[in-house]
Amino acid sequence: MEPETAAELESSLVLPSVKELAKEGLTNVPKRFVCSEIDPLVVPDSDSFPQIPVIDMNKLLSEELKGPEMEKLDLACKEWGFFQVINHGVGNTLVEDVKKGAQELFNLPIEEKSKLWQKPGDMEGFGQMFDASLKDGLNWVDVFYLFTLPSHLRKPHLFPNLPLPFRDNLDAYCIQIRELAINILVLMGKALGIEPKDMKKSLGEGGQSIRINYYPPCPKPESVIGLKTHTDGSTLTVLLQANEVEGLQIKKDEKWIPVKPLPNAFIISTGDVMEVMSNGIYKSTKHRAIVNSEKERLSIGTFYGPEWSGNIGPAPSLVTPEKPALFKTISVADFYKEYLSSEHRGKSYINDVLKIRNENVNPREEIAEI
Repeated sequence: MEPETAAELESSLVLPSVKELAKEGLTNVPKRFVCSEIDPLVVPDSDSFPQIPVIDMNKLLSEELKGPEMEKLDLACKEWGFFQVINHGVGNTLVEDVKKGAQELFNLPIEEKSKLWQKPGDMEGFGQMFDASLKDGLNWVDVFYLFTLPSHLRKPHLFPNLPLPFRDNLDAYCIQIRELAINILVLMGKALGIEPKDMKKSLGEGGQSIRINYYPPCPKPESVIGLKTHTDGSTLTVLLQANEVEGLQIKKDEKWIPVKPLPNAFIISTGDVMEVMSNGIYKSTKHRAIVNSEKERLSIGTFYGPEWSGNIGPAPSLVTPEKPALFKTISVADFYKEYLSSEHRGKSYINDVLKIRNENVNPREEIAEI
């Protein structure tokens, strides 16, 4: 998504820092953060829950081992929409440097942060992305969000003004994560039966953005949510857990499952664009983030999607008379314009607007699919 256009699509509400608020030694949560309707919170005792699949990139690239690992990848995308990837090829030193830089970014004095704060009507910078959360409490999180690739679309007052060496490390990290995302998407395409050239053509140059989430401790974590239940609007999301505190939960079989990040691994999720491109074979999965009363949590999400001038729709090779298109084809610009609108907001857009209704299917069956 292009920054100049995205700024016209989405508004941001300039809010005070949650981190600064938490420093005040609160005993109660300010009303604007209280959520009246939260699904029962699951304490992250991840050892007692099933865990998302783990995919080994080395095996996927091995002629001898890629068959079973490809089947595992395909099943992970069909049944979970989430998996962890190991042996991914991104340098450990670079990853640790980015984690450290992200922590230092949020530890900057508020006077320094203010220079990188969101501007009214913009998405990028420090702050909270204005969304439907206002209807039932704000997310208990501080966010730093920016567009990263292609580099010529970076805003001159943000990326170039990040403190060193974090700026250079993040630059290198963005490039390596883009390569990882493309490799995974090509492998997903193979699992689906999409030719690599067709997958790369559908993505074009591709766009990338990064969202660093800082969740301060909360005096009453049962009354708030770090990030409300949502799916990602990307093709693919690469999540890096930046410290040892768990908080990510995904919804599977109507149950919330806490995710336990593995050392030196990335958590991968398929986004709404991938659900459309795969003609519904790979579904995006609802997830959320919870907080706790004692420890801060830091995560770095990298979102990869198609280039702005392209189209989003089911891959032609996946549409046959026996398996007709489940979604309309639409320009990337129109997709995100509607996707980010307050009327549709999130996955309801692909389900309510893009999905092609089959008149021969009982509406109750379609609702069950959603």
